Amino acid sequence: MSDPFYAAGICPGPQMFGPSARRGFLKMGLAGFTSLSLPGLLRLRATAAEPPAASSGKTAVIMVWKPGGCSHIDTYDPKPEASAEYRGPFGLIDTKIPGMQFTELLPMQAAIADKFTVLRSMRQNAAGHPAGSMQMLSGDPDTRDKPKPRLPDWMSVTNYLRSLEGRGKNPIPSYVGINPPLEYNGPAYLGDAYSPFTVNGDPNSPGFTVPNIGLTDANEVRRLGRRSSLRQNLDTLERAFDRQGELEALDQFEQQAMTLLTNPATKQAFDLSLEDDRTRDRYGRNTWGQQLLMARRLVEAGVDVLTTSLNGPLCGRVQNWDDHAVNHHVFDGLRFRAAAYDQAVSALIEDIYERGLDKRVLVVVTGEFGRTPKINYAASTGAGNASAPAGTQQPGRDHWPRAFSNIWAGGGIQTGGFIGATDKRGEDSIERICSAEDFLATIYHHLGIDSAKTLIRDFNGRPTPIVDRGRPIPELIGKG
Repeated sequence: MSDPFYAAGICPGPQMFGPSARRGFLKMGLAGFTSLSLPGLLRLRATAAEPPAASSGKTAVIMVWKPGGCSHIDTYDPKPEASAEYRGPFGLIDTKIPGMQFTELLPMQAAIADKFTVLRSMRQNAAGHPAGSMQMLSGDPDTRDKPKPRLPDWMSVTNYLRSLEGRGKNPIPSYVGINPPLEYNGPAYLGDAYSPFTVNGDPNSPGFTVPNIGLTDANEVRRLGRRSSLRQNLDTLERAFDRQGELEALDQFEQQAMTLLTNPATKQAFDLSLEDDRTRDRYGRNTWGQQLLMARRLVEAGVDVLTTSLNGPLCGRVQNWDDHAVNHHVFDGLRFRAAAYDQAVSALIEDIYERGLDKRVLVVVTGEFGRTPKINYAASTGAGNASAPAGTQQPGRDHWPRAFSNIWAGGGIQTGGFIGATDKRGEDSIERICSAEDFLATIYHHLGIDSAKTLIRDFNGRPTPIVDRGRPIPELIGKG
Protein backbone atom coordinates (compact mmCIF):
# COMPACT_ATOMS: atom_id res chain seq x y z
CA MET A 1 0.00 0.00 0.00
CA SER A 2 1.35 3.45 -0.87
CA ASP A 3 2.38 5.77 1.94
CA PRO A 4 1.25 9.08 0.42
CA PHE A 5 2.86 12.27 1.66
CA TYR A 6 -0.42 14.07 2.27
CA ALA A 7 -1.09 17.61 3.41
CA ALA A 8 -2.64 17.87 6.85
CA GLY A 9 -4.64 21.02 6.13
CA ILE A 10 -3.95 22.81 9.40
CA CYS A 11 -6.72 25.34 9.99
CA PRO A 12 -6.48 26.67 13.55
CA GLY A 13 -9.67 28.00 15.06
CA PRO A 14 -10.10 31.06 17.25
CA GLN A 15 -9.05 29.07 20.33
CA MET A 16 -5.53 28.86 18.88
CA PHE A 17 -4.92 32.58 19.13
CA GLY A 18 -3.71 32.37 22.70
CA PRO A 19 -4.50 31.37 26.27
CA SER A 20 -6.59 34.40 27.18
CA ALA A 21 -10.29 34.40 26.35
CA ARG A 22 -10.42 38.19 26.52
CA ARG A 23 -7.64 38.57 24.02
CA GLY A 24 -9.27 35.98 21.83
CA PHE A 25 -12.46 38.08 21.76
CA LEU A 26 -10.53 41.16 20.74
CA LYS A 27 -8.71 39.31 18.01
CA MET A 28 -11.90 37.89 16.56
CA GLY A 29 -13.39 41.36 16.73
CA LEU A 30 -10.55 42.78 14.70
CA ALA A 31 -11.12 40.24 11.97
CA GLY A 32 -14.72 41.31 11.72
CA PHE A 33 -14.02 45.02 11.65
CA THR A 34 -11.63 45.11 8.75
CA SER A 35 -11.04 43.37 5.46
CA LEU A 36 -7.34 44.22 5.59
CA SER A 37 -6.00 41.14 7.34
CA LEU A 38 -2.32 42.07 7.68
CA PRO A 39 -2.72 44.76 10.37
CA GLY A 40 -4.69 42.29 12.43
CA LEU A 41 -1.97 39.70 12.05
CA LEU A 42 0.72 42.19 12.97
CA ARG A 43 -1.27 43.26 15.99
CA LEU A 44 -1.66 39.69 17.19
CA ARG A 45 2.09 39.38 17.24
CA ALA A 46 2.21 41.78 20.15
CA THR A 47 -0.45 40.07 22.29
CA ALA A 48 0.38 36.50 23.24
CA ALA A 49 1.99 34.93 26.27
CA GLU A 50 4.17 36.58 28.85
CA PRO A 51 7.31 37.88 27.15
CA PRO A 52 10.23 35.49 27.71
CA ALA A 53 13.80 36.63 27.49
CA ALA A 54 15.11 36.93 23.95
CA SER A 55 18.22 38.27 22.31
CA SER A 56 18.21 41.45 20.27
CA GLY A 57 20.75 39.99 17.87
CA LYS A 58 20.22 40.13 14.13
CA THR A 59 21.22 36.57 13.37
CA ALA A 60 19.13 34.65 10.85
CA VAL A 61 18.48 31.07 9.74
CA ILE A 62 17.71 29.61 6.33
CA MET A 63 16.25 26.12 6.63
CA VAL A 64 16.11 24.08 3.43
CA TRP A 65 13.63 21.24 4.00
CA LYS A 66 13.62 17.96 2.08
CA PRO A 67 10.09 16.67 2.71
CA GLY A 68 9.77 12.92 2.89
CA GLY A 69 13.30 12.20 4.04
CA CYS A 70 16.50 11.84 2.04
CA SER A 71 18.54 8.63 1.93
CA HIS A 72 21.68 9.25 3.96
CA ILE A 73 23.45 6.22 2.48
CA ASP A 74 22.99 7.48 -1.08
CA THR A 75 24.24 11.00 -0.32
CA TYR A 76 26.34 12.07 2.69
CA ASP A 77 26.98 8.78 4.51
CA PRO A 78 27.83 6.11 1.92
CA LYS A 79 28.60 2.55 3.00
CA PRO A 80 30.85 1.08 0.29
CA GLU A 81 31.80 -1.93 2.41
CA ALA A 82 28.19 -2.99 3.05
CA SER A 83 26.58 -5.75 1.02
CA ALA A 84 24.74 -4.97 -2.21
CA GLU A 85 21.28 -4.94 -0.61
CA TYR A 86 22.41 -1.98 1.53
CA ARG A 87 25.03 0.11 -0.24
CA GLY A 88 23.14 1.12 -3.40
CA PRO A 89 24.53 1.60 -6.93
CA PHE A 90 26.30 4.94 -6.64
CA GLY A 91 30.03 5.40 -6.80
CA LEU A 92 32.02 7.50 -4.34
CA ILE A 93 33.78 10.82 -4.84
CA ASP A 94 36.33 12.57 -2.68
CA THR A 95 35.40 15.89 -1.13
CA LYS A 96 37.62 18.86 -0.43
CA ILE A 97 38.12 17.43 3.06
CA PRO A 98 40.62 14.56 3.10
CA GLY A 99 39.04 11.31 4.22
CA MET A 100 35.44 12.48 3.69
CA GLN A 101 33.52 11.06 0.75
CA PHE A 102 30.04 11.57 -0.67
CA THR A 103 28.30 9.63 -3.38
CA GLU A 104 28.76 10.67 -6.98
CA LEU A 105 25.41 12.51 -6.88
CA LEU A 106 26.92 15.53 -5.10
CA PRO A 107 30.02 16.72 -6.98
CA MET A 108 29.38 20.44 -6.47
CA GLN A 109 28.85 20.08 -2.73
CA ALA A 110 31.89 17.80 -2.51
CA ALA A 111 33.97 20.60 -4.06
CA ILE A 112 33.00 23.06 -1.31
CA ALA A 113 32.87 20.63 1.62
CA ASP A 114 35.19 22.93 3.55
CA LYS A 115 32.31 25.42 3.80
CA PHE A 116 29.83 23.19 5.66
CA THR A 117 29.67 20.43 8.23
CA VAL A 118 27.83 17.13 7.83
CA LEU A 119 26.03 15.86 10.92
CA ARG A 120 25.86 12.11 10.26
CA SER A 121 24.39 10.95 13.56
CA MET A 122 20.91 12.46 13.72
CA ARG A 123 18.26 10.33 15.36
CA GLN A 124 14.63 10.75 16.32
CA ASN A 125 12.03 8.10 17.10
CA ALA A 126 8.98 8.87 14.98
CA ALA A 127 8.60 6.93 11.75
CA GLY A 128 5.67 8.84 10.26
CA HIS A 129 5.93 12.05 8.26
CA PRO A 130 3.70 14.10 10.61
CA ALA A 131 5.26 12.94 13.87
CA GLY A 132 8.79 12.98 12.44
CA SER A 133 8.35 16.53 11.15
CA MET A 134 6.89 17.66 14.47
CA GLN A 135 9.82 16.15 16.36
CA MET A 136 12.34 17.94 14.17
CA LEU A 137 10.55 21.28 13.94
CA SER A 138 8.87 21.66 17.33
CA GLY A 139 10.46 19.02 19.59
CA ASP A 140 7.20 17.17 20.16
CA PRO A 141 8.30 13.73 21.49
CA ASP A 142 5.02 12.03 20.56
CA THR A 143 5.56 9.25 18.02
CA ARG A 144 1.92 9.24 16.91
CA ASP A 145 0.96 11.03 13.72
CA LYS A 146 -1.40 13.93 14.47
CA PRO A 147 -3.39 16.10 12.04
CA LYS A 148 -2.05 19.32 13.55
CA PRO A 149 0.82 20.26 15.85
CA ARG A 150 0.56 20.43 19.62
CA LEU A 151 3.63 22.63 20.00
CA PRO A 152 4.70 25.66 17.94
CA ASP A 153 7.58 25.09 15.55
CA TRP A 154 10.92 26.83 16.03
CA MET A 155 10.18 29.24 13.18
CA SER A 156 6.96 30.53 14.78
CA VAL A 157 8.59 30.68 18.21
CA THR A 158 11.44 32.76 16.83
CA ASN A 159 9.00 35.02 15.04
CA TYR A 160 7.11 35.54 18.29
CA LEU A 161 10.24 36.24 20.36
CA ARG A 162 11.68 38.61 17.79
CA SER A 163 8.35 40.44 17.53
CA LEU A 164 8.62 41.32 21.22
CA GLU A 165 11.82 43.18 20.47
CA GLY A 166 10.26 45.27 17.71
CA ARG A 167 11.22 45.35 14.05
CA GLY A 168 12.34 48.95 13.91
CA LYS A 169 11.81 50.47 10.47
CA ASN A 170 12.39 47.31 8.45
CA PRO A 171 9.31 46.79 6.25
CA ILE A 172 10.29 43.18 5.42
CA PRO A 173 8.47 40.47 7.41
CA SER A 174 10.52 38.71 10.07
CA TYR A 175 9.51 35.20 8.99
CA VAL A 176 9.12 34.27 5.33
CA GLY A 177 8.36 30.90 3.78
CA ILE A 178 9.08 30.31 0.09
CA ASN A 179 6.94 27.30 -0.76
CA PRO A 180 7.45 26.52 2.94
CA PRO A 181 7.03 23.23 4.83
CA LEU A 182 3.57 23.76 6.31
CA GLU A 183 2.13 20.24 6.15
CA TYR A 184 2.92 19.10 9.67
CA ASN A 185 3.93 22.16 11.64
CA GLY A 186 2.70 25.59 12.57
CA PRO A 187 2.35 28.11 15.40
CA ALA A 188 -0.04 25.96 17.53
CA TYR A 189 -1.00 27.94 20.66
CA LEU A 190 0.89 31.04 19.53
CA GLY A 191 -1.76 31.61 16.86
CA ASP A 192 -1.73 32.18 13.13
CA ALA A 193 -0.25 35.65 13.56
CA TYR A 194 3.15 33.98 13.87
CA SER A 195 2.88 31.94 10.68
CA PRO A 196 5.16 32.91 7.80
CA PHE A 197 4.59 35.51 5.17
CA THR A 198 4.19 32.87 2.48
CA VAL A 199 5.43 33.06 -1.09
CA ASN A 200 3.95 30.36 -3.30
CA GLY A 201 4.57 29.50 -6.92
CA ASP A 202 7.60 29.05 -9.13
CA PRO A 203 10.08 31.93 -8.81
CA ASN A 204 11.73 30.70 -12.00
CA SER A 205 8.58 31.41 -14.00
CA PRO A 206 8.80 34.53 -16.20
CA GLY A 207 5.47 35.77 -14.89
CA PHE A 208 6.21 35.13 -11.20
CA THR A 209 5.18 37.88 -8.79
CA VAL A 210 4.66 38.17 -5.04
CA PRO A 211 1.21 39.71 -4.49
CA ASN A 212 0.39 42.48 -2.03
CA ILE A 213 3.87 43.90 -1.57
CA GLY A 214 5.42 47.11 -2.80
CA LEU A 215 2.31 48.29 -4.62
CA THR A 216 3.05 51.03 -7.13
CA ASP A 217 -0.41 51.78 -8.49
CA ALA A 218 -1.49 55.09 -6.95
CA ASN A 219 -5.19 54.25 -7.13
CA GLU A 220 -4.64 50.96 -5.34
CA VAL A 221 -2.63 52.67 -2.60
CA ARG A 222 -5.43 55.19 -2.10
CA ARG A 223 -7.99 52.39 -1.99
CA LEU A 224 -6.01 50.62 0.72
CA GLY A 225 -5.82 53.85 2.67
CA ARG A 226 -9.59 54.07 2.66
CA ARG A 227 -9.89 50.46 3.77
CA SER A 228 -7.47 50.88 6.67
CA SER A 229 -9.92 52.76 8.85
CA LEU A 230 -9.48 50.58 11.91
CA ARG A 231 -9.49 53.40 14.41
CA GLN A 232 -12.91 54.67 13.29
CA ASN A 233 -14.43 51.21 13.37
CA LEU A 234 -12.95 50.28 16.72
CA ASP A 235 -14.11 53.53 18.34
CA THR A 236 -17.49 51.84 18.65
CA LEU A 237 -16.04 49.33 21.12
CA GLU A 238 -16.21 49.99 24.84
CA ARG A 239 -12.72 51.25 25.61
CA ALA A 240 -13.07 50.34 29.25
CA PHE A 241 -13.02 46.70 28.11
CA ASP A 242 -9.45 47.19 26.92
CA ARG A 243 -7.75 47.18 30.30
CA GLN A 244 -4.27 46.64 28.93
CA GLY A 245 -4.53 49.34 26.29
CA GLU A 246 -4.24 46.87 23.43
CA LEU A 247 -6.46 48.84 21.08
CA GLU A 248 -4.30 51.94 21.33
CA ALA A 249 -1.52 50.03 19.57
CA LEU A 250 -3.53 49.66 16.38
CA ASP A 251 -2.02 52.71 14.72
CA GLN A 252 1.44 51.18 14.91
CA PHE A 253 0.42 47.88 13.37
CA GLU A 254 -1.72 49.44 10.68
CA GLN A 255 1.26 51.54 9.70
CA GLN A 256 3.49 48.46 9.53
CA ALA A 257 0.96 46.77 7.27
CA MET A 258 0.72 49.76 4.96
CA THR A 259 4.51 49.98 4.84
CA LEU A 260 4.77 46.37 3.73
CA LEU A 261 2.16 46.99 1.06
CA THR A 262 3.53 50.25 -0.29
CA ASN A 263 7.25 50.52 0.51
CA PRO A 264 9.32 49.91 -2.64
CA ALA A 265 12.01 48.18 -0.56
CA THR A 266 9.70 45.24 0.00
CA LYS A 267 9.20 44.71 -3.70
CA GLN A 268 12.91 44.98 -4.37
CA ALA A 269 13.77 42.36 -1.75
CA PHE A 270 11.62 39.76 -3.52
CA ASP A 271 12.54 40.80 -7.06
CA LEU A 272 14.89 38.25 -8.62
CA SER A 273 15.14 40.26 -11.82
CA LEU A 274 17.50 42.57 -9.93
CA GLU A 275 20.06 39.74 -9.77
CA ASP A 276 22.48 39.46 -12.67
CA ASP A 277 22.09 36.56 -15.08
CA ARG A 278 25.30 34.92 -13.95
CA THR A 279 24.07 34.69 -10.37
CA ARG A 280 20.71 33.31 -11.41
CA ASP A 281 22.43 30.75 -13.63
CA ARG A 282 24.75 29.81 -10.78
CA TYR A 283 21.82 28.78 -8.57
CA GLY A 284 20.08 27.02 -11.44
CA ARG A 285 17.28 28.26 -13.67
CA ASN A 286 14.70 26.08 -11.99
CA THR A 287 12.29 26.30 -9.08
CA TRP A 288 14.73 25.16 -6.40
CA GLY A 289 17.61 27.29 -7.56
CA GLN A 290 15.52 30.44 -7.65
CA GLN A 291 13.90 29.64 -4.29
CA LEU A 292 17.31 29.52 -2.64
CA LEU A 293 18.45 32.67 -4.43
CA MET A 294 15.36 34.47 -3.12
CA ALA A 295 16.15 33.10 0.34
CA ARG A 296 19.59 34.69 0.22
CA ARG A 297 18.13 38.00 -0.97
CA LEU A 298 15.60 38.06 1.83
CA VAL A 299 17.96 37.33 4.72
CA GLU A 300 20.26 39.97 3.29
CA ALA A 301 17.29 42.38 3.43
CA GLY A 302 16.70 41.58 7.11
CA VAL A 303 14.46 38.50 7.31
CA ASP A 304 15.20 36.54 10.50
CA VAL A 305 13.71 33.16 9.60
CA LEU A 306 13.50 31.77 6.07
CA THR A 307 12.12 28.32 5.29
CA THR A 308 11.78 26.68 1.92
CA SER A 309 10.88 23.17 0.74
CA LEU A 310 12.57 21.34 -2.08
CA ASN A 311 9.52 19.53 -3.39
CA GLY A 312 7.33 19.56 -6.47
CA PRO A 313 8.04 18.24 -9.98
CA LEU A 314 11.82 18.37 -9.55
CA CYS A 315 11.48 15.52 -7.04
CA GLY A 316 9.85 13.05 -9.42
CA ARG A 317 6.40 11.53 -9.79
CA VAL A 318 5.08 12.02 -6.24
CA GLN A 319 6.85 15.40 -5.85
CA ASN A 320 8.75 14.70 -2.63
CA TRP A 321 11.67 12.66 -1.26
CA ASP A 322 9.45 9.82 0.01
CA ASP A 323 11.20 7.14 -2.02
CA HIS A 324 9.18 4.02 -1.24
CA ALA A 325 9.24 1.56 -4.10
CA VAL A 326 5.53 2.17 -4.66
CA ASN A 327 6.26 5.88 -5.22
CA HIS A 328 9.62 6.05 -6.98
CA HIS A 329 12.47 3.92 -8.17
CA VAL A 330 14.61 5.24 -5.33
CA PHE A 331 17.83 5.43 -7.32
CA ASP A 332 16.22 6.92 -10.41
CA GLY A 333 14.52 9.43 -8.11
CA LEU A 334 17.80 10.47 -6.53
CA ARG A 335 19.44 10.80 -9.93
CA PHE A 336 16.47 12.79 -11.24
CA ARG A 337 16.67 15.44 -8.53
CA ALA A 338 20.39 15.38 -7.71
CA ALA A 339 21.66 17.96 -10.20
CA ALA A 340 19.18 20.68 -9.23
CA TYR A 341 19.64 19.93 -5.52
CA ASP A 342 23.42 19.85 -5.65
CA GLN A 343 23.67 23.06 -7.66
CA ALA A 344 21.16 25.10 -5.65
CA VAL A 345 22.52 24.14 -2.22
CA SER A 346 26.16 24.61 -3.17
CA ALA A 347 25.38 28.02 -4.72
CA LEU A 348 23.55 29.16 -1.59
CA ILE A 349 26.38 28.10 0.71
CA GLU A 350 29.08 29.71 -1.43
CA ASP A 351 27.05 32.89 -1.79
CA ILE A 352 26.56 33.19 1.96
CA TYR A 353 30.32 33.19 2.45
CA GLU A 354 31.17 35.38 -0.53
CA ARG A 355 28.73 38.06 0.56
CA GLY A 356 29.99 38.17 4.14
CA LEU A 357 26.82 36.68 5.61
CA ASP A 358 28.46 33.58 7.05
CA LYS A 359 28.63 34.81 10.65
CA ARG A 360 25.08 36.13 10.79
CA VAL A 361 23.24 33.54 8.69
CA LEU A 362 23.05 29.84 9.55
CA VAL A 363 22.04 27.48 6.73
CA VAL A 364 20.53 24.10 7.66
CA VAL A 365 19.58 21.47 5.08
CA THR A 366 17.54 18.55 6.42
CA GLY A 367 14.45 16.39 6.25
CA GLU A 368 12.47 14.62 8.94
CA PHE A 369 14.40 11.33 8.73
CA GLY A 370 16.51 9.11 6.48
CA ARG A 371 15.58 6.04 4.45
CA THR A 372 15.97 2.37 5.28
CA PRO A 373 19.50 1.11 4.79
CA LYS A 374 18.23 -2.15 3.37
CA ILE A 375 16.78 -1.83 -0.12
CA ASN A 376 13.36 -3.38 -0.70
CA TYR A 377 11.27 -4.02 -3.78
CA ALA A 378 7.60 -3.45 -4.53
CA ALA A 379 5.32 -2.81 -7.46
CA SER A 380 5.11 0.77 -8.71
CA THR A 381 1.71 2.38 -8.33
CA GLY A 382 2.10 4.54 -11.41
CA ALA A 383 4.38 5.70 -14.18
CA GLY A 384 6.09 9.07 -14.18
CA ASN A 385 9.41 10.73 -13.58
CA ALA A 386 11.56 8.31 -11.56
CA SER A 387 8.84 5.66 -11.48
CA ALA A 388 8.23 2.73 -13.81
CA PRO A 389 4.75 1.83 -15.10
CA ALA A 390 2.24 0.56 -12.55
CA GLY A 391 2.91 -3.01 -11.49
CA THR A 392 6.63 -2.90 -12.28
CA GLN A 393 8.87 -4.15 -9.48
CA GLN A 394 11.31 -1.43 -8.51
CA PRO A 395 13.67 -0.69 -5.60
CA GLY A 396 12.80 1.65 -2.74
CA ARG A 397 13.85 2.70 0.72
CA ASP A 398 11.30 3.30 3.49
CA HIS A 399 11.21 5.66 6.50
CA TRP A 400 14.21 5.47 8.85
CA PRO A 401 14.46 7.80 11.89
CA ARG A 402 17.24 5.86 13.66
CA ALA A 403 20.03 7.40 11.59
CA PHE A 404 20.20 10.25 9.07
CA SER A 405 22.30 13.20 7.98
CA ASN A 406 21.90 16.93 7.62
CA ILE A 407 24.31 19.70 6.69
CA TRP A 408 25.12 23.02 8.39
CA ALA A 409 26.87 26.08 6.98
CA GLY A 410 27.53 29.66 8.03
CA GLY A 411 26.53 30.70 11.53
CA GLY A 412 30.15 31.33 12.45
CA ILE A 413 30.67 27.58 12.96
CA GLN A 414 33.86 25.66 12.30
CA THR A 415 33.19 23.94 8.98
CA GLY A 416 34.82 21.19 6.99
CA GLY A 417 34.27 17.62 8.11
CA PHE A 418 31.57 15.60 9.78
CA ILE A 419 30.12 15.04 13.23
CA GLY A 420 29.20 11.59 14.50
CA ALA A 421 28.93 8.28 12.72
CA THR A 422 26.56 5.46 11.91
CA ASP A 423 27.30 1.75 11.97
CA LYS A 424 28.76 -0.17 9.03
CA ARG A 425 25.35 -0.56 7.34
CA GLY A 426 23.97 2.86 8.23
CA GLU A 427 21.26 1.41 10.45
CA ASP A 428 22.00 3.23 13.71
CA SER A 429 23.73 6.37 14.87
CA ILE A 430 26.52 5.15 17.14
CA GLU A 431 28.83 8.11 17.75
CA ARG A 432 27.93 11.65 18.88
CA ILE A 433 24.22 10.84 18.64
CA CYS A 434 22.14 14.00 18.24
CA SER A 435 18.40 14.25 18.88
CA ALA A 436 15.71 16.47 17.43
CA GLU A 437 15.86 18.51 20.65
CA ASP A 438 19.60 19.02 20.16
CA PHE A 439 18.89 20.11 16.59
CA LEU A 440 16.41 22.72 17.82
CA ALA A 441 18.58 23.92 20.69
CA THR A 442 21.41 24.52 18.22
CA ILE A 443 19.24 26.65 15.95
CA TYR A 444 17.89 28.62 18.90
CA HIS A 445 21.42 29.19 20.20
CA HIS A 446 22.45 30.77 16.91
CA LEU A 447 19.38 33.03 17.11
CA GLY A 448 20.39 34.16 20.60
CA ILE A 449 17.59 32.28 22.33
CA ASP A 450 18.34 30.26 25.46
CA SER A 451 16.10 27.26 24.86
CA ALA A 452 16.83 25.85 28.32
CA LYS A 453 15.27 28.88 30.01
CA THR A 454 12.68 30.25 27.59
CA LEU A 455 9.05 29.44 28.43
CA ILE A 456 5.86 30.39 26.59
CA ARG A 457 2.36 29.95 27.98
CA ASP A 458 0.24 27.32 26.24
CA PHE A 459 -3.55 27.12 25.71
CA ASN A 460 -4.06 26.52 29.43
CA GLY A 461 -1.75 29.29 30.54
CA ARG A 462 0.97 26.88 31.64
CA PRO A 463 4.57 28.00 31.07
CA THR A 464 5.88 25.56 28.46
CA PRO A 465 9.54 25.19 27.47
CA ILE A 466 10.33 25.74 23.82
CA VAL A 467 12.66 22.73 24.00
CA ASP A 468 11.92 20.20 26.70
CA ARG A 469 15.29 18.49 26.50
CA GLY A 470 18.33 18.95 24.34
CA ARG A 471 21.45 21.05 24.25
CA PRO A 472 23.21 22.96 21.49
CA ILE A 473 25.60 20.74 19.57
CA PRO A 474 29.05 22.11 20.57
CA GLU A 475 30.61 21.61 17.14
CA LEU A 476 27.79 23.67 15.58
CA ILE A 477 28.10 26.67 17.85
CA GLY A 478 29.62 29.75 16.24
CA LYS A 479 32.91 31.01 17.61
CA GLY A 480 31.94 34.64 17.33
